[in-house]
Amino acid sequence: MFQKFDHTQFPPSEKPVLVWDGDCGFCKYWVTRWKKITHGKITFQTYQDVAHQFEDIPLKEFKKASRLITAEGTVHSGPDSAYMSYYIANRNSPWHNWYRKYSWFQRLSDHGYNYIAKHRSFFFKLTKAMLGGDSTSFKHYWAMYLFGIAVLLFLLFKYL
Repeated sequence: MFQKFDHTQFPPSEKPVLVWDGDCGFCKYWVTRWKKITHGKITFQTYQDVAHQFEDIPLKEFKKASRLITAEGTVHSGPDSAYMSYYIANRNSPWHNWYRKYSWFQRLSDHGYNYIAKHRSFFFKLTKAMLGGDSTSFKHYWAMYLFGIAVLLFLLFKYL
């Protein structure tokens, strides 16, 4: 499981920075999506390029989870880095507030994030199969799959 940090003594100078794993295709897919959604309100940097700037966060922890670091030095880790980035982009997004308010949601998010992080290549393939290869323009293939399964089940039950 990734370690959480509340604060860093080395905050970015201007806007929040989301630090992510530049060697991870799954991460790159979603960062590309977040860049579009956040409209320049967040800087996105790989830990390979900027981890040395945050001396009080061990490199091994950047390898385990993304970190959103605000200009005030607040650090949001793992799923909350994603939730907070959505909140920065749209103050009506409830995810960050739920993560802070509900312990069950926090535990579920942390365990889900950790599981996905340990199986990134599988979830990258699944993401592309369900949403398409272009993260800036989702194709909702999952709806077609669901429709196909429903038709198959209908035919199966009809002719059994």
